[in-house]
Parts: sequence; structure tokens; C-alpha cells
Amino acid sequence: MRKPRIFPFGSFKFCICLLMASMLLSGCSHFNDGRQLKTTFAEANELFHQGSYAASLDKYSEITEKYPAKADRALFEMGFIHAHPKNPQKDYQKALECFQKLIKDYPGSEYRQNSEMMIFNIRNVALKDMTIAAQQVQIETLQHKVQGKENEIVTLQKTIEAFEKTIEAFEKKIEALEKKFFDYAIRKGSVDRILIEKSTRRLMLISQGEVLKSYKIALGGNPIGPKERQGDNKTPEGTYVIDARNRDSRFHLSLRISYPNERDKKRARELGVSPGGDIMIHGIKNGFSWVGDAHTGVDWTKGCMAVTDQEIEEIDKLAPNGTIVEIRP
Repeated sequence: MRKPRIFPFGSFKFCICLLMASMLLSGCSHFNDGRQLKTTFAEANELFHQGSYAASLDKYSEITEKYPAKADRALFEMGFIHAHPKNPQKDYQKALECFQKLIKDYPGSEYRQNSEMMIFNIRNVALKDMTIAAQQVQIETLQHKVQGKENEIVTLQKTIEAFEKTIEAFEKKIEALEKKFFDYAIRKGSVDRILIEKSTRRLMLISQGEVLKSYKIALGGNPIGPKERQGDNKTPEGTYVIDARNRDSRFHLSLRISYPNERDKKRARELGVSPGGDIMIHGIKNGFSWVGDAHTGVDWTKGCMAVTDQEIEEIDKLAPNGTIVEIRP
């Protein structure tokens, strides 16, 4: 049975989404206590994907009643649904109750430690909300005083600005934590398509029609038009798949696409030339990683699509062999 991951402290929204990503990826495949139990977990998970949070909670509640031996997992997932940001009936208190019940009734549960972490984060975000709300009340009080006391306007305005900067700092921290979650989520997820737009020098990771992340890229040194022959330094145009990867590449890490396809081969035969090959999505040449994203200032490859070393590592984790790669002009 897969052990739950232990996550770092952070904002509640970050931790919620991060653990939700882990939960949704793991699914219900590790339960082997009968077809009906697996079916009920699958139904609950599908309802969650559909946004039917109340119905999903009902299914998990059914599991706690019918299968008490597996109730710790059901309570764990119910806690996340109660606290999920998109749940219109989001209720942090109910989420706390689920995690607390799990800890009390199932002291040996593999989900105990993550439940304790979630209780800490729920309480932490509640404290932050109270702090921000109290400061907002103070701001409003000071604004009323400014209107009635013209001789104190300057002093009060400085105080208001100080409170506003404090709130802005809180918001920036939350945004930073949300970005960390997003980066984590896409690293742990997978994509079904990579879309490359040569004209904008942009590579996009797409999952179920939604762009998860985009990257600025460098192309071949002769970027206009599709690749026709070996050595023309052009980046192909068309639909391919990732068919191999090289972790010992001269360019940090490389994902090979299935160029040439049949259309490319036919064009090359008509021209009487070799279509070439070994077209990759790769990082920066080994020894030059310090260049970072400045490499996109010029099209420097021999027909490949280049990103930074950190970015190719992200793409490598998200895009397995067989991932569709569409390259547009």
C-alpha cells in the first residue's frame, strides 16, 4: 500500500491543493477489499471530478458506515472536499472534524500524520484571516476619523498606508505559495498534448484542453517554414509524438519527437533529399546552464526546440513517451 506523502508547512490553500493533487493521482487502486468498496470509492472520486461535492461526500460517508476498516481514508478525503476552494459549501470546521475524528478513532492510520498537518494549516489560515480582518476594521475606523478631523489627515493617512502594505505583503505571500503549489502540481501531473507555436516562440503543456503552463523557447537558426531536409536548421511543423528521451544528452536532457512523419518523408523524396532527424525538445548545452532564460534571445538550435534546464526537467516529468506534440507555424 502506498504511504502518504509528508508535505511542508505553507499556506492552507497551497497545502490543500497540493494534497488534493496527490489524492486524485493515487485514486482508489490500492484498496483490495472487494469490488463494491472499490466501486464506491471510484464513484465518489468521479463525482468529485464532476464538481458534485455534496454527492461525493455522501458516497464517502456511505463508505464510513459500510466499511469502517477503510473509514480513515474516507475521512481523509472528506476533509479535503469540505475544505476545497471550489466547493461552494466549503466548511473548514467540518474539515477539521473529519481530520480530528480520523486521528482519534484511527491512531495507527497511515493518514494520521498528514491529517495533523492539515489541522495545523487550517488553524493557521484562520488566524491569518482574523488578523487581516482586524486590520481592515482598523483601516475603516481610521478613514472615518480622517473625514472628521482635517488636522489629523496626514498622520492617519500614513497609518492607513502602513496597514495596507501589511495586507499587500500577506497577499503576496499567498500568491507565492499558490505559485509553488502550481509548480508542484504540474510536476506531479501529466499532459496529453504539447502545443508549440513557432511564431510566438512558445511551448504549452495542455491537459484536457487546459493550458497548465507555457514556456518561452528558442528554435532552429532558420525558423521560417517547415523542416524539409537534413542540415537546413529549420524546426519542423506538423503533428508528432515524443518517442524517446536521452538523459545523457549534450543538452542536459532531451525528448525526441517522431520527426520525420510520413508527410515529411514524402516531401523529402519529392525534393530528392534526406529529411534529416533527431529533432528534440531539450535544455541548454551542458556547461552553459548559467545562461538561463536569456538563451531565448536568439534562435540557436539546429532545428530543435530549446528551454532552460529547469524547464526541460519539468516537461520530462509531465510528458511521457507517446505524448502528442503539435508544432504550428
